[in-house]
Amino acid sequence: MRKINVYAGIAGMLLIFLFAQSCTQYQRLLKSDDYELKYKRALEYFEEGEYGRTIALLQDIIPIYRGTAEAQRISYYFSMSHFHNREYTLASHYFKTYVSAYPQSEHAEEFLFLSAYCHYLESPRYSLDQSNTRQAIRELQSFINRFPGSDRVADANELIDELRSKLEKKRFKTGKLFLDISDYVAAAKTFETMIRDFPDTEYREEAMFLTIKAYFNFAYNSVPQRQEERYQDVISAYNQFVRRYPQSQFMREAQQMENTAREVIDRSQQRRQEEMELTGNND
Repeated sequence: MRKINVYAGIAGMLLIFLFAQSCTQYQRLLKSDDYELKYKRALEYFEEGEYGRTIALLQDIIPIYRGTAEAQRISYYFSMSHFHNREYTLASHYFKTYVSAYPQSEHAEEFLFLSAYCHYLESPRYSLDQSNTRQAIRELQSFINRFPGSDRVADANELIDELRSKLEKKRFKTGKLFLDISDYVAAAKTFETMIRDFPDTEYREEAMFLTIKAYFNFAYNSVPQRQEERYQDVISAYNQFVRRYPQSQFMREAQQMENTAREVIDRSQQRRQEEMELTGNND
């Protein structure tokens, strides 16, 4: 057992020594003016999965090789190193730069897709800012338009569907938040624009029902003089809902709100009629 521990200790020390030597050699290489060696070692580091070192070395030699036959190859490895190093914002930038500089390259299709994919990977959960989500959708659609026959089109469409679903959920949850804090007009408009922008959304039925509810609460909490016109919005939203989902699980509550809206409108109209008749009799 003691021999095993000794061997393990020696092996550990040897690894530490080799690692230290490797770091020392790398630091010397960074300070070196031997650009050919830097280029060679950068590609070796890439194959070894040492993408940070690849980036650092290639960054030094990019200006040296600019305009040469090797510039395109260096740009390829530089872009891919950022991607594999999970620096997706930078990777996306360099992918697009590569495609712009070498539009006829065999990697143009791949890089245009990867640029969009980087934004997909940076897309956060639905409750956060969705700038990367929208950017990913735009770039994926741009890729589909440019390479409609690509084998990656099916993947691009799947990613777009996933991203759009995230935007739908954010919009739906935003509408519910407005409803919860009693900002009824904002809630109704949010649900309506969500349905318009995402007509096939899985939240459509509930969103249409909640639109009725938002308009109903807004009318119910309004001053009497404004209730009639605002209850009209309830009836309009209800009519659209019942045409689309006549067997909805929300139908009972929706009907109750519609009935209340009609009762208020009928009473208001009846009262107005009585006032007109009274005025006429007085004349």
